[in-house]
Amino acid sequence: MLISVPATVLVVVLAALTGYAFAWLDFPGREAVFMVVVALLVVPVQIGLLPVAKLFGELGLFGTIPGVVLFHVAYGLPFAVFLLRNYFAEMPKEMLEAARMDGGSEWRIFTRLVLPVGRPAIASPAIFQVLWVWNAMLVALLFADPSSQPLTVELQSQIRQFGSNIDVLAPGAFVSLVVPLVVFFAFQRHFVQGVMAGSVK
Repeated sequence: MLISVPATVLVVVLAALTGYAFAWLDFPGREAVFMVVVALLVVPVQIGLLPVAKLFGELGLFGTIPGVVLFHVAYGLPFAVFLLRNYFAEMPKEMLEAARMDGGSEWRIFTRLVLPVGRPAIASPAIFQVLWVWNAMLVALLFADPSSQPLTVELQSQIRQFGSNIDVLAPGAFVSLVVPLVVFFAFQRHFVQGVMAGSVK
């Protein structure tokens, strides 16, 4: 939970802000920067393991929970930004212009108008991020020390140590499934709406 919750909250907040900026704010190089974000979608996690591990070692983040969280945030942001930017871009332009004519600032428009309307789309990357981070083992195995390893790494070590002791592994696997199932079924309606958002005009 100490890894999954911060990684999800940071990704959702940063992606919502960035997606709105890419969709409705004019700034130099907007399209070029967005294409860089799209290009980052195809970068596999394994490519960044060694350089990030070296960087975290220099910054004193290697083996810590904040280091694992930052790694998950960095690799979760491109997909979330891409998804939310496309959803925000399809909002009616007249609605935002009316809000600006009424004297609303960009921050007020974002918090009072865009976020409530975009709630289904925001739920989708949140669910994806929770599932990805909760089930991730490779990143935690490399970047977390024994005192901060999540449940997936602990289960893997139990398999190596007690390979035939199924009565230890089965309850642990069940516990590891509880949180993803609860998150998915709690936000299932928003998830479906978010995934289908923009598919039909």
